[in-house]
Amino acid sequence: MLNDKEILTFFSFTANLVASGLRGFIAKLAKEKKIDVIITTAGSIEHDVIKAFFDYEIGSFYENDVLLHKKGINRIGNIKVKNKAYILFEEICKKIFANYDDKKSFSPSELSRDFGSYIEKNAKKEKREKSFLYWCYKNDVPIFCPGVIDGALGLQIYFYMQKNKDIYIDYRNDMKKLADIVMNAKKTGAIILGGGISKHHLIGANLLRGGLDYAIYITTATDLDGSLSGAKTNEAVSWGKISEKGLHLTIYGEATIIFPLLLKKAKLI
Repeated sequence: MLNDKEILTFFSFTANLVASGLRGFIAKLAKEKKIDVIITTAGSIEHDVIKAFFDYEIGSFYENDVLLHKKGINRIGNIKVKNKAYILFEEICKKIFANYDDKKSFSPSELSRDFGSYIEKNAKKEKREKSFLYWCYKNDVPIFCPGVIDGALGLQIYFYMQKNKDIYIDYRNDMKKLADIVMNAKKTGAIILGGGISKHHLIGANLLRGGLDYAIYITTATDLDGSLSGAKTNEAVSWGKISEKGLHLTIYGEATIIFPLLLKKAKLI
């Protein structure tokens, strides 16, 4: 993939990876223009925005969750996020959404760019440098989020739309934008960390052109239950989401360990 100059590189990942430590690596890839398109979840956007202004804390997988709830602390595995972080996120969302008051609609990719712009203007330099939203905004790397109404971001969109009932989320425009990118690419490759909607949206879009030419999956899920998250790359070949002649590999392992090792081997860090 690195040696093929015709390739357009797609990158998808799940929110837990932004919360748990890969955020800086993702930002570096966007900064150095090693990726061309990102497809991710609403949680990834939330965590990136929050961490540009607020630090998370390391805890344990074996915390007393009732006690954490009483203290206003949320747990993501062994990571603790205080409620005040989401209060901050709510205030930022209000500022971003205010720009849409005179519009009929906004798309998830537009919202991602606006968050990147906000981080550029308001975050401290050392915090801003580790934000993938910021670097994607700076380097014009589109971010698609097919599940933008999920999570805390989705709740903020809901609250906003209660007062602005005529505004809608324009998924149609984003789908056309993504399809055009896929169709105009000479070759496409994908790095996919984890599963879920971001993984499926990426490989599904590449069905339009006869499948990906290159694909790397890193996952802890297995294919025994028939889930998309656990599906190996060869299953995608049966759908035409990866080309029959494509080079592809499924790696079983924890992405916060495996992905930095791959980047190191490829001399990208």
